[in-house]
Amino acid sequence: MTDLPPPESPAPAPPPTGVTEPGKDRLADGEWHRLHPATPLLRGGIAFVAILGVIVVNLRDIVIDIVFGGPDFEEDYNPVTFILEHDFLGWVILAIIGGLLLTIAGFWLSWRMHTFRITDQLVEVRSGILFRTHRRGRLDRIQGINIVHPFLARLVGAAKLEVSVAGEDANIPLAYLGSSAADELRREILLLASGTRQTDATAPAAASSGSLVSDRVNDLLAPELDPTLAPPESVVKIHPGRLVGSLLLSVSTIVAIAVVAVLITFGVRLGSGVVVLGLIPAVIGYASFYFSRITRSLRYSIASTPDGVRVGFGLLSTSNDTLPPGRIHAVMVSQPLLWRLTGWWEIKINRASTSSAQGAAGQANTTILPVGTMADVRKVLELVLPGMLDDLDLVERSIVSRGDDDFTTSPRRAAIVRWFSWRRNGFTQTSNAVLLRRGAIWRDLVVVPKARMQSIALTRGPLGRRLRVARVRVHTVAGPISASVGAIDQNDAVEFFESLAREAVAAGQADRSHRWREEGTP
Repeated sequence: MTDLPPPESPAPAPPPTGVTEPGKDRLADGEWHRLHPATPLLRGGIAFVAILGVIVVNLRDIVIDIVFGGPDFEEDYNPVTFILEHDFLGWVILAIIGGLLLTIAGFWLSWRMHTFRITDQLVEVRSGILFRTHRRGRLDRIQGINIVHPFLARLVGAAKLEVSVAGEDANIPLAYLGSSAADELRREILLLASGTRQTDATAPAAASSGSLVSDRVNDLLAPELDPTLAPPESVVKIHPGRLVGSLLLSVSTIVAIAVVAVLITFGVRLGSGVVVLGLIPAVIGYASFYFSRITRSLRYSIASTPDGVRVGFGLLSTSNDTLPPGRIHAVMVSQPLLWRLTGWWEIKINRASTSSAQGAAGQANTTILPVGTMADVRKVLELVLPGMLDDLDLVERSIVSRGDDDFTTSPRRAAIVRWFSWRRNGFTQTSNAVLLRRGAIWRDLVVVPKARMQSIALTRGPLGRRLRVARVRVHTVAGPISASVGAIDQNDAVEFFESLAREAVAAGQADRSHRWREEGTP
């Protein structure tokens, strides 16, 4: 299959001008801007807290002895005692203050040297003090924009913004910006990436109450998803009870419980409590792991916005990711064995880039729906593949079908390699997408938009030639989804390969979803 012609290279950006202080103008005006003034504190604050903790721990006994009296220093001789005995305390304090001032100066200088600008075609970042770095990301290659609000950053009204660009290690982070500035900058970048001219991308900034404390309180208490951003009927949420249940019914949890039960039984039979006591750290570790996954996924929501699908979650630290139209290359709906009791499903996607931030439940950000019902699956598919699926009822039927439907499935002779799933294993097409169905015990359905296909391959091994079956693989960008189906009758596979190759080229040439607001785009 022939590759689509690459988009035209952007024109060179205008020469740099002066640097604008943050908050004084629009951030997508083509001028250089600096990050949030609290960036040095947020970047170095954690390190300072750690150093302060070490100092406090070492000085604790000395301070107690000085204030309340205690044993002689010689009994517990340490470097702090040496400093006090030789009257070096003043010099040490001066050295600490000097080091602290140098560190603060370094963070401040790094902030001054870290600038960015947004033009009609590029996102640019310059950073570094001794070793300068200049990164550029093309707007037509943007795959999504992620905004993370760490808890400490929320206290000062700051947020991390990361522009996900197609390619390995191509993302452009901006840490930190003002919360409202980050939201506005995301909106403007997506408008420019959609084909809207910069003069059309202006909008009034969000209003402020004028009180810093009031603004911070409102930010902490505000819902994760602003109700004005998406119609209520398009919002998919996860109930906390369902999230907890999905974790308890996961294979890893069942295996962990079985291992603990075996070890406890083994320890009781030997009459040794050492084995049982040794499980306490493991139990604490598992508890903290599940607690973290649950709290990260609270207030989870998926919604449709004018500039793509928005996925948000988090309680104390929040995160929301916006995926523009045309950036999702494959979707997989799957159901682990234990979830069949509750009718829950999971949805993953392939995208051309990945954010450094984790997704909900501590999973990769390619898991767009950690757990949901069939109704949730229908809504999410409508959001992530708008206009790609002609009949959602077909998708729903095909997921749970035993094979008596419109899919082209494996022949009976393929049962030697597909013991339980040969009746379900197969493929079908719609006008805009290809559907691949696999598995009978662990069921999944893969949907690939024809316009997002990179190539298609047909392979047969020695056993496949003997059974007259073949494997068809649809190549997309790298991700958790492998869009392939095997054990297909060789004649059906050849016909599928040839028709899909022709239709994918035509779909790619006609696709304009990556410029979704451009004039003339349907």
